[in-house]
Amino acid sequence: MGTSISDDDIIRRRLLIDGEGGNDDKRLNNLLKTFIRWYSSPDDEDSQNTYQRMLSMLGQCEFTMEKSVQVHAMNLHEQENYEKLTKDIENKIQGATEKIAECKVELQEAKRIRKNRQEYDALAKVIQQHPDRQETTRQLQSLDKELKSFADTKERLEEKLELRRKQFLVLITSIHELQRILEESSMTEDEKKEEEMETSAN
Repeated sequence: MGTSISDDDIIRRRLLIDGEGGNDDKRLNNLLKTFIRWYSSPDDEDSQNTYQRMLSMLGQCEFTMEKSVQVHAMNLHEQENYEKLTKDIENKIQGATEKIAECKVELQEAKRIRKNRQEYDALAKVIQQHPDRQETTRQLQSLDKELKSFADTKERLEEKLELRRKQFLVLITSIHELQRILEESSMTEDEKKEEEMETSAN
């Protein structure tokens, strides 16, 4: 109820109360003057009229006083409402401040999570560009098998080459021996021809 009254209404009511207070002073002064006149009047009829006027003036003063009391009570009630409203606003401001602080913390946490996620995605892309451990192990095993196969092949080729070298040496030796035999055989034929020629000449 108090929260719906504007500041202009409050100021207007206070000015009204102040004005009525001034009128009360005038009424009391008039009432006092009337009472003195009534008390000093020797005429009963005039005294009766003055008495009725005093009663009317007292009624107006009582009405004004009662109205002032009600306005004062209303002002106190409005003051309480404004104090409650002010406290409520302060609580809301404090709550909003705390909420803003929480949002700032959440925002920083969200930024940190986003940064970590971006770094994770970048690292994941780098990892995806390289074979995994199992694939690397498999490739190394395959290379080891190929190297072992190459080593075995090299060893077989070296053994075969050594065998060919020995066979070649044997062949060369046989050729030399054959040449020697042929040379000896040729010399023997020449000697026989010379002997036959000498024999026929004698």
